[in-house]
Amino acid sequence: YIEPRAFILMRASFGLLAFIIIHALFIKEKVDKKDFKRLILCGLFGVVTNQLMFFEGLKRTTQINASLLATTIPISVLIFSYFLTKEKVTKQKLLGIGLGIVGAVLLITYGKKIAYNSDGMIGDLMVFINAASYGLYLVLAKTLMAKYHPITVLKWCFTFGCMFLIPFGWSDFVQIEWHTFTDYIWIAVFYVLLFTTVLAYLLNNFALKNVNASVVGFYVYLQPLFATIIALILGRDMLTIWKVAAGILIFTGVYFVSKK
Repeated sequence: YIEPRAFILMRASFGLLAFIIIHALFIKEKVDKKDFKRLILCGLFGVVTNQLMFFEGLKRTTQINASLLATTIPISVLIFSYFLTKEKVTKQKLLGIGLGIVGAVLLITYGKKIAYNSDGMIGDLMVFINAASYGLYLVLAKTLMAKYHPITVLKWCFTFGCMFLIPFGWSDFVQIEWHTFTDYIWIAVFYVLLFTTVLAYLLNNFALKNVNASVVGFYVYLQPLFATIIALILGRDMLTIWKVAAGILIFTGVYFVSKK
């Protein structure tokens, strides 16, 4: 129904509209000219590169490979935090990340096969770039949170993100056949625009206001766990000892990374 680049442009445009309205009604905060360079980078890495690379990469690789590569986000956050903000890398955080990786890999790979081919390798590289760019975005955004409200940062990130995305997604966007959408497709589109775009970015940025980027990035390990729980509730999966063990490892990792 919607090509990936058109969908990304829709997400960015909807997010921009939402954050502009919220900012105009409740925040009304101005940004110093010297900070626009960092905001442009946030838009480039947090909205454009990470989403384009993920969608294009997912077309070329398998879901399991993409899921595994997503587990590198906390590692990239830790590396960028160390070099850009001099955040201390403690043994406790390394232990937490290690436990999270083991738990996520166990949950994602159990009973499945990892696939490798020439096209898939390009897709894997794209998904890896997606993970690294999102990690860099979290670190860059964190430095802006000390000075500005999260809504202000998001408004400008999505402003620059839309500017970068229009050349990539406009041709696909104008070809969308809206009349073919079923009620289910409209609901799915609305869910992606409101919840996985506006709400997800909003909560991430509010979290960045209060905790380090490495803590925010670590919570990606909860995604396969929540997916498993939802699948169990819907009767699409079965509970096994391996899934219980993976869940314990992930939550223990969250504890170690989050604990002061």
